[in-house]
Amino acid sequence: MRTVSASADIPAPPSDVFAFLADLENLPRWMSGIVMAELTTPGPIGVGSRAHVVRDLLGQRIEVDITVVDYEPGRRVHLESAASGIGVQARLDLEPGAGGTALTFAMDIRAQSVFMAPIEGIVAGAAQQDLNVSLERVRGHFAEPA
Repeated sequence: MRTVSASADIPAPPSDVFAFLADLENLPRWMSGIVMAELTTPGPIGVGSRAHVVRDLLGQRIEVDITVVDYEPGRRVHLESAASGIGVQARLDLEPGAGGTALTFAMDIRAQSVFMAPIEGIVAGAAQQDLNVSLERVRGHFAEPA
């Protein structure tokens, strides 16, 4: 398993940042590589909510279903998915910070078979770049207009 993470200070209160991030249909607005996300379960988002996501990763178009596996309003949302022999758990953790929200975005990337183990490092490298770009997009969404 490989773990990648990045953190950023977001100039907005945790409740606002959480509302934006936890709405799975907002994924294409901030998560690098995501081109479409559609909620596939009814009702408010919480543990067990699912979405169908289309992403471009390393030049490949990948369709995957993601599931919310941990959810605490204003504090965290954790998602799980698996595609092409690689499992991913993404964690978004929020805390009040100076001038807004301290946001940490981490991913655990795990090969689901011995044959996919060599790919873990490649996916982790791409994911690290995506985390940094994604956090910049979140920051930009909440930035003051110039």
